[in-house]
Amino acid sequence: MKNLLLILSIFVFACNSNGQQTGTLPPAEFANAIAKPNIQILDVRTAAEYQSGHIKGSLQANWLDATEFQSRTSHLDKNKPVYVYCLSGGRSGAAAQFLSQQGYQTTNMTGGMNAWKRENMPVEGIDPNAKPTSLATYNSMLASGDIVLVDFGAVWCPPCVKMEPVLQAFVNDNKSKLTLIKMDGGLETELMKSLNVEALPTFILYKKGVEVKRKQGLVTKEEFTSWLK
Repeated sequence: MKNLLLILSIFVFACNSNGQQTGTLPPAEFANAIAKPNIQILDVRTAAEYQSGHIKGSLQANWLDATEFQSRTSHLDKNKPVYVYCLSGGRSGAAAQFLSQQGYQTTNMTGGMNAWKRENMPVEGIDPNAKPTSLATYNSMLASGDIVLVDFGAVWCPPCVKMEPVLQAFVNDNKSKLTLIKMDGGLETELMKSLNVEALPTFILYKKGVEVKRKQGLVTKEEFTSWLK
């Protein structure tokens, strides 16, 4: 799959006539563009790079991991422009061209985060004081209710963002029946390994501390409701 993406990136650089137009902007103009409503910002670096500092509101999909990239970006909205960046502009240029072939309107930031930081643009990162949850603490959290739904997700994960209104609607309809616990997939990597959570989002339902249902990816409100029966 990785080789496939590399081949595709070479192809789309050579021929972009069948997709949306791909543009480029320097950091200052990029910043003005992403300040507008109804846009999507995509960081195509690795999760570790993203956590070291990213643009506020950006989603993350690693261009170098074909499976992750294709899975996450499939949940982007083709009706909203996608502003893409990486560390220096190379990966994001290839990713923007690839996405344009899938029907997205894309704009790449020239120079990437290196250029963004040189111009003293604002950068966000994970709270250095945040501490991962131990397995023992996690198990104690499950005692907060007879029925507990755990959401392993992240604000930078496209399918997680897509799931949020569905999840909230389900929880609001069942406030008296269950407790929702949200776990940050960017912070809780060790806990996820212990629980065999391999991708975001993953939803796990517990009854009296025992796992009874689990699903990775999108879940409908009706499916969530069936879990309670």
